[in-house]
Amino acid sequence: MAKTWLEAALSGPWTRKNQPRIPITVEEIVADGIAAAHEGAAIIHVHPYDPETGRQKDDADIYARIIEGIRAKVDVIVYPTLPSDAMPGSELSGTGSWRNAPVVELARRRLLEWSLVDPGSVNLCGYDEIARDKIGQVYLNVETDIREGFAIAEANGLRTSCAIYEPGFVRLGAALAARYPKLRSPIYRFMFSDGYTFGFPPKPYGLDAYLATLGDFAPGAAWMVAGLRTDITPLIGHAVAHGGHVRVGLEDLPYQSDRSNTELVAAGAKAILRAGGTLATAQDIRAALAGIP
Repeated sequence: MAKTWLEAALSGPWTRKNQPRIPITVEEIVADGIAAAHEGAAIIHVHPYDPETGRQKDDADIYARIIEGIRAKVDVIVYPTLPSDAMPGSELSGTGSWRNAPVVELARRRLLEWSLVDPGSVNLCGYDEIARDKIGQVYLNVETDIREGFAIAEANGLRTSCAIYEPGFVRLGAALAARYPKLRSPIYRFMFSDGYTFGFPPKPYGLDAYLATLGDFAPGAAWMVAGLRTDITPLIGHAVAHGGHVRVGLEDLPYQSDRSNTELVAAGAKAILRAGGTLATAQDIRAALAGIP
């Protein structure tokens, strides 16, 4: 059985109002990333924050300090996010080249191995918000933004981690990725949720459906399970048994969690081992991906 990758998603865009234990400052994010690596995570996904406002701030200099701080102490893959907040007065998130600008700068500084491309748009509507008649938002990834993300990755030799909120994201992502002949094969990250209405809850039938779709449209691609406002622990055994990989962390859990990233990564690592998996190092992941064009 191939070794299982464990990713730690440290914060997300939630702010401490929704997720009180997320790291905010560069120092906190670096410390959480290092601690996650010591518990078995070989991949760290980060959202940069402005400590003055407590909100996400997608700034290349902040990212650089985080990436350099973590990798000065541990050998892990650290990769960024995309802006996703709704525009003021709108249900729609923003679009345009500005979203990819930090990745371009970080690639220029040779600080990235992976980038992020979300191949599709989705309504982010929480069941709790619907019950209060609070309007959700539409997370937009228009085709020009998706193509630009793949083009940047191709030009800089980056792997793309593609968040898959709905099955059609696999089909669109694979079709668009194929338009970039030198692009390295994307990693498909299946997103599950209990708190939101998109896609599937974290149950085996949902993963089976995704794997059947992936087999048709991107056979042989690497994949992992993750989520938003959910606990994907029930899927870990099923994922490991089918050769997949795992993401955990405070970005993915339901709001108001009292658990730390360190605790979540340690629990994820134990679940992988209980399922018969072996934890991969960053070097293991790089070697495995070298075999996937």
